[in-house]
This record gives sequence, C-alpha cells and structure tokens, in this order.
Amino acid sequence: MPSTSSRKVTRERLRPNIVRPVLDEVDRAIIEELTADARIPNNALAERVGIAPSTCLGRVRTLRESGVIRGFHADVDQTLVGRPIQAIVAVRMQSHARGQLMDFMAEVAQLPEVRNAYLLAGAHDFFLHVATADPEELREFVIRHLSGNPDVALTETNLIFSHVQVWS
Repeated sequence: MPSTSSRKVTRERLRPNIVRPVLDEVDRAIIEELTADARIPNNALAERVGIAPSTCLGRVRTLRESGVIRGFHADVDQTLVGRPIQAIVAVRMQSHARGQLMDFMAEVAQLPEVRNAYLLAGAHDFFLHVATADPEELREFVIRHLSGNPDVALTETNLIFSHVQVWS
C-alpha cells in the first residue's frame, strides 16, 4: 500500500488519549477562530481572542502538543482535482476479524482514494468516504481493497450527490 508522510496513520493516532486537557474560554475562542480560518495570521488571531500575540502563539502550540488541534487542512474540491465520484462505503467485517479492526482502519486510511474512515458501532463496522476519477475506479477500489479482502464480510456503496461541510 502507498505510504506517504502526509497520509501516515498510526495506531496511536487512531486511539485518542482519554485524558482531556482543561480548556478555558480563550482556548475555546482560539479553536473556534482556527476552525473558521486555519490560515489566520497569529497577530490577527490574538486580536480576535483578546490576548497578546506571544501568548496566542504559546496557546496554539499547547493546543497542538496536547492533541486538541490535530492539524491544519485544506478543504479541497475533489471534482477539481480529478476525483468527482465520491461515495460512502459501508464495511462489515467477518466475525473472526474483530480483533483487527484498528489494523484494518489504519490500512485503508493509507489508500489514496480514502478521504475519511470512521469506525462505527451498529450494523456496519466502518464508513469509508472515498473519491475516485470515475465509476470504474470506484468499482475497482471496492473489489480490490474491500470485497477481495477475506476479512471483509459485506460492503455497501452509496454515491454522494452533494454535501455541505459543516465547521463547528
């Protein structure tokens, strides 16, 4: 499977730390501002949340080091980069593969077609958000990486016609 540093997913990243840092109103304001615009300059961010730029820089660094802020990402239009076919693929694993759920998730998260991977409770074990160039590539992805995997019991592919990204 392809592995690049920008797509690296480790088991540790998939298992979030259960110790939650204490966040005050300033931390929450910083998070809200960065969620709306992750490219905001530090001095503008500091002004919006009412603190000094040096304090703001330290707060953002602490939020990153504690894992509250996991990264900064570009919202990419998949159609404009040649992947106009998007789908949510529901995956149910075989009962003998229950012990490898995190390994499976880490593996599929490395695939270039996978935009997001969700481990679930309920009828399905995973939802995979995938983007491909055309329906044939989507079919090949499902057959090669999912249906062809002996640990996978079932897949259901649902095409996405449109979506709205909600940033809270």
